[in-house]
Amino acid sequence: MSKVVRIPISNMVYTVDLEEDVLERLLKYLDLEKNNDTKELLAAYIRLAKEYAYFKEQITLISDKFEGA
Repeated sequence: MSKVVRIPISNMVYTVDLEEDVLERLLKYLDLEKNNDTKELLAAYIRLAKEYAYFKEQITLISDKFEGA
């Protein structure tokens, strides 16, 4: 299920439609109650991208184990 969220960035407010699981992960790194600058937004994006890369690597390792069995 998706949710419409208002994200304040550099004194502008952006309204986006996010899936709840994406919003939950984003809230770990970005405070939607305050004005964020682009540096904070970029840092949140990089952290989420690192999480994704880590999980993708773990899934690949598990998948390779099944293929080798």
